[in-house]
Amino acid sequence: MKIKLSHTFLPVRDQDEALAFYCDVLGLEKRNDMPFDRFRWLSVGPADQPGVEIVLEDPSMGRSADDAAAVRELLAKGSLSGMIFFVDDCDAMFEKVRASGAEVMQEPIDQPYGVRDCGFRDPSGNALRFSGPIKG
Repeated sequence: MKIKLSHTFLPVRDQDEALAFYCDVLGLEKRNDMPFDRFRWLSVGPADQPGVEIVLEDPSMGRSADDAAAVRELLAKGSLSGMIFFVDDCDAMFEKVRASGAEVMQEPIDQPYGVRDCGFRDPSGNALRFSGPIKG
């Protein structure tokens, strides 16, 4: 039996702002953008992984008003889980994302577990890490 990742959901404060960041800054492709019930199904993904989609989710989608408010509060604090992207050049990605004005969480550093990585927050406050091979 095979199992593959297909979709993951990332709550965002503003879907248009998130779309611009994930496509224009990170270089992901827009996969879907369509009405979904009273919401908007908006997803992006890496060009070389056509079967993987990150759904840029309105916190209200599929939640009660109280739960949506709680998610928005955690998002505003930067307290939700994040994602790690593997890149071929951590330092180049760091400079590109920093130039966008994204909040830097950690500058590139060689980690003892064998990668070079850095960290940012996206415009909604989600933690993003970029890991790549150690140079040299």
